[in-house]
Amino acid sequence: MDCNKLIALAYEEDIGTGDLTTQYLDLPKKESTAHLIAKENGIICGLDVAKTAFHYIDSNISWIAYKKDGDSVTNGDTIAKVTGYSCSILQAERVALNFLQRMSGIATLTRQHVDLIKKYDSKLLDTRKTTPLLRSLEKYSVRVGGGFNHRFGLYDMIMIKDNHIEAAGSITEAVTRIKKRNTSYKIEVEVKNLKELQEAVDCQVDRVMLDNMSIEQIKEAVNIYKGEIELEVSGNVKLHTIESIASTGVDYISSGSLTHSYQSLDISLLFKE
Repeated sequence: MDCNKLIALAYEEDIGTGDLTTQYLDLPKKESTAHLIAKENGIICGLDVAKTAFHYIDSNISWIAYKKDGDSVTNGDTIAKVTGYSCSILQAERVALNFLQRMSGIATLTRQHVDLIKKYDSKLLDTRKTTPLLRSLEKYSVRVGGGFNHRFGLYDMIMIKDNHIEAAGSITEAVTRIKKRNTSYKIEVEVKNLKELQEAVDCQVDRVMLDNMSIEQIKEAVNIYKGEIELEVSGNVKLHTIESIASTGVDYISSGSLTHSYQSLDISLLFKE
């Protein structure tokens, strides 16, 4: 969804029929300055979205960013400065921070994973386990954190999962049916064991997802099939497991936790005294 539409919907949800507090304060139309301050260490992401959120309320608000997306911040760092009418800044504050904090949280968690596997050749991928309607922003945040995007939706890659296989009857049957109609999209098949992996390889698909396999099984899969087919690991990908997974030599590691189990980065907006 277009970023401006998301911001408009966010303000419709937050302001609704009017910001009662700010309206009743009847603040004078004079300029104030506020700073966005990091309250913990992390990776900043979503600055353009936050800027757009402020400008949606008042195009005359001045925005100066001291960081750029992908930069590290530490507790106490000034991220950006906004200058404008107090009432405008107050109305925009929460929506702008909501986007910025969440996107920064995803980028931060992604970077933590990426740093653990940087000496290996494995690429970290996200999944479709995203917040409804926020997928484009969340997948962008993964890229800012150093990860890579898996398919964006159901329309840009064919991925045969266990339920598809069950419905079709077998991996071979599912791939055969799809190949009769597909001539351009890559095909990935989810497998749970080495027997299913061999069947998928025999079907000449492009990539297999080793789902919830043990490290020993993953190593065996890599030893047999590395270079013959793209190998992706999914399931039980955590900060304390990802390095051991990457050390097996798999091509890709995908993790839904990047976009569904992150913690928002703590960021505050403070008016300058």
